[in-house]
Amino acid sequence: MDGRCSHTMRVYYPFPLGLRLRYHRYKMYTRITKTGGRQYLQLVEAYRNDRGQSRVRVVANLGRLDKLTPSTLDPLINGLNRAVGRAENTASEVIQEPGRTYGDVFALHELWCDLGIDKALQQALRSSRRGFDAEALIRAMVFNRLCAPESKLGCLRWLETVAMPGMPQTPTHQQLLRAMDALMDNLDPVEAALSRQFRPLVDRDLSIVFYDLTTVRIHGEGEVADDLRAFGMNKERGGIARQFVLGVVQTAEGLPLLHTVHPGNVAETKTLQGMLEKVLARFPIQRVVLVADRGLLSLDNIAELTSVAERSERTLEFILAVPARRYVDLVETFQNLAFHEGVAEATFAGHRLIVAHDPLRAEDQSHKRRARIGELEAMAERMVGKLDAQDEGQTARGRRASDRGAYSRFARTVADAELTRFIKPDLHSDRFSHTIDEAAIRNAELFDGKLAVLTNAPDIAPAEAIARYKALADIERGFRVLKSDIEIAPVHHRLPERIRAHAMICFLALVLYRVMRMRLKTHGHSASPRTALDLLARIQKHTAHIGERSFHGTSKTTPEQLDLFDALTGC
Repeated sequence: MDGRCSHTMRVYYPFPLGLRLRYHRYKMYTRITKTGGRQYLQLVEAYRNDRGQSRVRVVANLGRLDKLTPSTLDPLINGLNRAVGRAENTASEVIQEPGRTYGDVFALHELWCDLGIDKALQQALRSSRRGFDAEALIRAMVFNRLCAPESKLGCLRWLETVAMPGMPQTPTHQQLLRAMDALMDNLDPVEAALSRQFRPLVDRDLSIVFYDLTTVRIHGEGEVADDLRAFGMNKERGGIARQFVLGVVQTAEGLPLLHTVHPGNVAETKTLQGMLEKVLARFPIQRVVLVADRGLLSLDNIAELTSVAERSERTLEFILAVPARRYVDLVETFQNLAFHEGVAEATFAGHRLIVAHDPLRAEDQSHKRRARIGELEAMAERMVGKLDAQDEGQTARGRRASDRGAYSRFARTVADAELTRFIKPDLHSDRFSHTIDEAAIRNAELFDGKLAVLTNAPDIAPAEAIARYKALADIERGFRVLKSDIEIAPVHHRLPERIRAHAMICFLALVLYRVMRMRLKTHGHSASPRTALDLLARIQKHTAHIGERSFHGTSKTTPEQLDLFDALTGC
């Protein structure tokens, strides 16, 4: 066929039939011609002759269009695609699976492996009788706490939306619970293995460790043997609640080392000895400087803790805030302090007393106290004026006032304002009256704007001791992460071992969160771990099926996401 028939019709098809190849001055493309009611497919070439005129010549006749099938054209099309480096063509339907979140779980997986947590759990949970990968399931529950905190059933739904690296299969709810049980059945080997992974991050000669407790609300009625659920004062809500107590030990750099779980009504000071014994057993630290809140560490129990360290031939030093009840013994000491750059040092109870002074804070505290005392004095004057007018026969609207009633009302108001040390209503006087204790006010102003800590560490500079104690607030920030980002509470488990397993999973999530924070800060990145995970979660993994073949790919990454990967994983 020469293509000169007057009924010739030129039709241009999109890819793949409309594939064009450029070769120097020539262009090749497919053309459908019509002759005698039939259509034919041709491969033609457009070119310019020696005089620059545009001409077309037929390279190949591919046959009648109604006789051609995808199976006869696919080899030709695939050959052309291979020539230009494109994917093969197929007549099969393209089936696109829903995209799965990938960037955040990939970064967490790299971090998990980099810290060696995967190897630690695999070693501790190794069992030939278990029909599932316990480490993978625990990892999934930890990542779920950081990415989209859910219940165990919610974790299963979340797994359907993410492309979790190294997840062998879709687990069941029962398998998640069994993985938690395996974690608790092997708790000592697991904690020992994790401690070995964290040891390189802890200074062998000296380690400053911070310890604090928080309360975690828990649901459920009834009681079980060795129940951790007990009623106690909840630090989050400020009232009585059913709860358990969680303790966290972390380094000065903010890395959580270990955690402890206690019944909800435990006395805080009773948790210290067990915590210290675990730190000394798990980490070969020769000298420990313990920083704890005044409610945990006090002069009453420091001798007992020091003996625990001495039995293991270690040195225990401490930094603690002076208990408020001991301030009355410090009046004379504070009067003689000489501050240099806002810090002074003295001796108290046989230890170094270090005091930091903030003049602006002191002025603000003194001003507010004086203003509140002035308001109460004005209130007392109004009461006295009303009583005097009443004695002179002047009546006022409302109930008749009495000196005893005025005293009761005024005493309650002073107590509510927590100013009973300074304002003294006279209970024994027949007439309502009060006195202001100016000496007590001056003594209180002596302590305004000051933070007093005790330490037995001989070589820690005063300013460093104050800074170390103030850094204790970082544990409180960690607790806020546990309760907000990780959502450790409320807990719906009933059995004590499941509660402990839940706490362990949340603790591992906190470890990853804090390591992320440290690495982002080291790389000068301003994003928080939460923001970083949200940005990385935009990277999705896509899968398409064409016939018997499957194609996998990820969405395009932005420079910011690549920068986050570099900061978190070093990739």
